[in-house]
Amino acid sequence: MISEEGMTPVIENALTHYTIRAGHAWVEEKATPVVQWGGKGTVDMAEQKDTAAHASSPLETITLDADQHADLIGERLDHALVLLRPELSRTRAQAAIRAGEVTVNGRAVKASHLLEEGQRLALAPTLGQRVSVGDAPLPQPEAIPLPVLYEDDALLVVNKPAGLVTHPAPGHATGTLVNALLAHLPELAEADSEADPARPGIVHRLDKDTSGLLVIAKTAAAHTALARQMRDRTMVKRYLALVEGHMDVAEGTIEAPIGRDPRYRQRMALVSVARGGREARTRFRVVREIRGRTLLDVQLETGRTHQIRVHLAAVRHPVVGDTLYGRSQPPMPPRMFLHAAHLSFTHPVTGEWVSFDAPLPPDLADFLAQT
Repeated sequence: MISEEGMTPVIENALTHYTIRAGHAWVEEKATPVVQWGGKGTVDMAEQKDTAAHASSPLETITLDADQHADLIGERLDHALVLLRPELSRTRAQAAIRAGEVTVNGRAVKASHLLEEGQRLALAPTLGQRVSVGDAPLPQPEAIPLPVLYEDDALLVVNKPAGLVTHPAPGHATGTLVNALLAHLPELAEADSEADPARPGIVHRLDKDTSGLLVIAKTAAAHTALARQMRDRTMVKRYLALVEGHMDVAEGTIEAPIGRDPRYRQRMALVSVARGGREARTRFRVVREIRGRTLLDVQLETGRTHQIRVHLAAVRHPVVGDTLYGRSQPPMPPRMFLHAAHLSFTHPVTGEWVSFDAPLPPDLADFLAQT
């Protein structure tokens, strides 16, 4: 059996195209069970835990009646909750729903659940008092320098420095880009948005050690429009990456599904679609060769976690300085040599095509000049 990590890249299209095939050699008759988070039939354990915690507390119950609650029937649960508790913003209402402080007919449901006559709402006595999503506190404003490249009423584009985590995550509850955004835009916490309350305004993310451009939505309409462009793959995101070795071709495309590494959960890996991997496609173009290394212009056509790093390591050209997926030789840059240098998209309000560029930051530019 050929392991997924050991698959050899195949040059499929005469000097221009890499393909890592996800063929039958990857599929085992007894597939390893894959835990799918957030999909149909899954259970949000945080919600279950919180719901159980409220079971012993007195709950306020409301049985929806057509005469008394005509304004609630047919509404989304989060909308209805704001009508019931005007002191709550929709973001706070969504956080309460995620935390299991509101149930419908004894069950935790999504914020988008449409209420029907006869359904029974149960509201926890702590409703509106908590400032958390599940067991994690909602992010708070922090005075962190925020390099804003562009800003208008709908969005802003920031040039994230390396070392700054995009949003709160395990091990990084504070000191993130989101905390800086909330200090710059306090109203972002109360925006009427479908975004995760723990990630207000975030449309896409960059790894902690990756610098470069991110677009942030300031309104619900902007978030919806930008997220749609991400899903439809019309937003253009290009990176500069210094990789080990010389590329065999001047430009090409790497195609291989990516999923969580089944053995090392902190890593991503090439994982067949049959075993839970997701389609991933990365285009690259050689900018120049530098003493046994190559500077690439890389464009993402999909947006999987660690996609560029996993794909380039798979074709045996890991990003220089990437200690998770490669083993670089000296000289070594001060951090992983990966920078989000270009971002283009359709403006969600004006409909105009807008483009932004960020040159290499000094740490990478200086390393390149000295190499």
